[in-house]
Amino acid sequence: MKATAEIQVIPLGVGVSVREYVKKAHEILKTSGLQVQLHAFGTNVEGELDDILAAVKRVHETLHAEGVTRISSAVKIGTRTDKEPTLAGKLF
Repeated sequence: MKATAEIQVIPLGVGVSVREYVKKAHEILKTSGLQVQLHAFGTNVEGELDDILAAVKRVHETLHAEGVTRISSAVKIGTRTDKEPTLAGKLF
């Protein structure tokens, strides 16, 4: 099933700046095979729903392995049955 999603990853307990961890999360999403669009407060992705969920799992596993104790992620997922959802289709 095709889907679009917005993913926001928030590493907790790693100090004031989380930039390096957020960059790492974005790199994982970029290399997942999904179509990816970075924005100021997260990353929009397009692809198979299973691939999106697997990518979020990889982000959590990788950041935990790199020492992040807590991660809070906000994920919004959109699917449709009448047509294939795309990121471009969400724009005016």
